[in-house]
Amino acid sequence: MHALRRVAVFCGSNAGGSSAYAAAAVSLARELSRRGIELVYGAGNVGLMGVLADAMLAAGGRVIGVIPQALKDKEVCHLGLQDLRVVGTMHERKALMVELSDAFIALPGGYGTLDELCEVLTW
Repeated sequence: MHALRRVAVFCGSNAGGSSAYAAAAVSLARELSRRGIELVYGAGNVGLMGVLADAMLAAGGRVIGVIPQALKDKEVCHLGLQDLRVVGTMHERKALMVELSDAFIALPGGYGTLDELCEVLTW
């Protein structure tokens, strides 16, 4: 049996319309950290991505962020991560997140989150 070491979480770069979304991100981060599971996510410092990463780091968890250079250049990158991977394209971002992860979770987000989840399901 394969041990669950890393989980990729797809979620919005916007906090959404309900405080329940941020609360769910914080709860997920705390549980992942408690179980010693590393987080793989899109490396953003805004919206639910930022909430998730900040909560994971605050709980003592390990975070791997994967971001395309163009987004990093726009200064939406979380600078407090233990491991930041910069790639060329959004497709490379998704592929690396899949390669690094043992499981996948989607929190609320927009079309980008839906795209990521659908693509990982078809792969």
